[in-house]
Amino acid sequence: MPFVQPIRRLILLVHILSSIGWIGAIAAFLALALTGLTATNLSIVRATYIAIEPITRWIIVPLAFASFVTGLLLSLGTPWGLLRHYWVIFKLLINLLSLPILLLHTRIIDRVAAAATISNLAPADLRPDRIQLVVASSASLAVLIIATLLSVYKPRGLTSWGYSRQ
Repeated sequence: MPFVQPIRRLILLVHILSSIGWIGAIAAFLALALTGLTATNLSIVRATYIAIEPITRWIIVPLAFASFVTGLLLSLGTPWGLLRHYWVIFKLLINLLSLPILLLHTRIIDRVAAAATISNLAPADLRPDRIQLVVASSASLAVLIIATLLSVYKPRGLTSWGYSRQ
């Protein structure tokens, strides 16, 4: 059922803001993760890892969920539909995979932030976790950029269900 124009625009606005905000927050997270991994000043490393926990909890996770919910609403309440176009399905899959992966990585983030809160992290401390934060945020940023490209270019291609609905 299509939304009336003011409601659709409001949901679209929230979707765009939360999606782009999510990308920006991941880019900032990546910058912090790289700083924490490569900095030699222990107080900078410590401050970096203490900062990533609230950024993740209060900015990245809420923006990810807002992007998912508003995207789902838009797909159900606009002519694009949820299962009519492949690009919508790909964006849905990106979101459905990103959310649990993000929530799993909050454990690593919490562990590194807790260690940084207790003491300064030496370059070798929790190195695999710190590398994983860089790798995961890099991959996340790439995937979110792909989702944005799909939104802008909307590649042609109806699903078989989309053809039957036309």
